[in-house]
Amino acid sequence: MAGREPQTERAAGSLNSAISRLVVRLVAEYTGRGPTKARTTIRDDTVICVTEDNMTKGERRLVAEGEADTVVTIRRKFQTTMRADLVGGVELLTGRKVLSFMSDHDADHDYAAEVFILDGPPVVEAAGDGRIASHAD
Repeated sequence: MAGREPQTERAAGSLNSAISRLVVRLVAEYTGRGPTKARTTIRDDTVICVTEDNMTKGERRLVAEGEADTVVTIRRKFQTTMRADLVGGVELLTGRKVLSFMSDHDADHDYAAEVFILDGPPVVEAAGDGRIASHAD
């Protein structure tokens, strides 16, 4: 799986894909292995990034041995440690302040979710004309 690009639901360059790539990159930097699938959904002031296939081989083994709670505890520590980088990256990409950040991991099915509540809809530059528009436009 090394070198394989994670799957995102939007074309390269979109805000959704940029946030998915940010999350995948940071998880890989912090844990040594990034998820192989990520999708980001943005609705009004809410950004949700769901990732799949997050765990390392060792974590998968622990889950198989009945230690899912241990894996979730460790993953939550990583998510807490990554908080500043995740929030800073989403603020930079959306042009908005993150008011709230929540994160969790389901070790039994190997899904994780990063949820960001912004101070308004993302602000993005309209294609080619230099005007600023809301992502919801």
